Amino acid sequence: MKVIKTIPLLKEEIKKIQQSNETIGFVPTMGYLHEGHLSLIEEARNQTNKVILSIFVNPLQFGENEDLDQYPRDFKRDEQLARLAGVDILFYPDIAEMYPSEIPMMIHVSKGVDVLCGKSRPGHFDGVATVVMKLFNIVQPTKAFFGQKDAQQVAVIINMVNAFNIPVEIVRCPTIREEDGLAKSSRNVYLTNEERKEAPIIYNSLLRASHAINEGMRKKSDVIKLIKDHLSQGNGKIDYVDVLTYPALEDKGIVSGQVIIAVAYKYKKARLIDNYIMTVKERD
Repeated sequence: MKVIKTIPLLKEEIKKIQQSNETIGFVPTMGYLHEGHLSLIEEARNQTNKVILSIFVNPLQFGENEDLDQYPRDFKRDEQLARLAGVDILFYPDIAEMYPSEIPMMIHVSKGVDVLCGKSRPGHFDGVATVVMKLFNIVQPTKAFFGQKDAQQVAVIINMVNAFNIPVEIVRCPTIREEDGLAKSSRNVYLTNEERKEAPIIYNSLLRASHAINEGMRKKSDVIKLIKDHLSQGNGKIDYVDVLTYPALEDKGIVSGQVIIAVAYKYKKARLIDNYIMTVKERD
């Protein structure tokens, strides 16, 4: 595995791969790798010839009073995990390499960001789209792999790729979970022991909602109430609960077609998100 820290050196390696007519699988991350990231790497290895993993904590997607400085980092650990997982190139730029001067422009995401995480984090997905667009232009991947846990992010990226005709296939990979159902996340390290024991309540609420929908519940407001009633048994604070079409992220009021049931739940030092995507079958 090669560790590359500059864009020109990475482009040289990519040119060699392209000259060999090999496909590139790209896994963009902010590091502190866990089983979810490793599953993306595995899928990239299965589907492409060369795997490039990037680790970059992108300041553009952090707002005021957010956890940029506290975001967990451990490059030596990440490097070892990436090597063991079969990554071919680990791209590890610093902020000065990615943004050598004040950035003169950013992508503005105009749809699908006034709901879910985007509603309480204005500008967040502009930062996500901008860095992903930059990384796509640098890496020029055949396929890019994203975890479905960050479902709104995946939707925004799919829409960006379609809007700008970017020649990359976006591969959505399932959320990786702990044995008790809690979605794997770098932020789980901030949970206290008691919060960690309780946190599976989030996924349980989504399963309850999906079951109710399969049994015939169709009003969005009823589904949201069911989830909130279940989460109220915990000691965290509900940030949002929503049911929207997917990937358009539109509010139809009635649950039909492919939908995302999404939750954000706050503990003292960790804000956890989770979702369940399902296709609603109309009952006879």
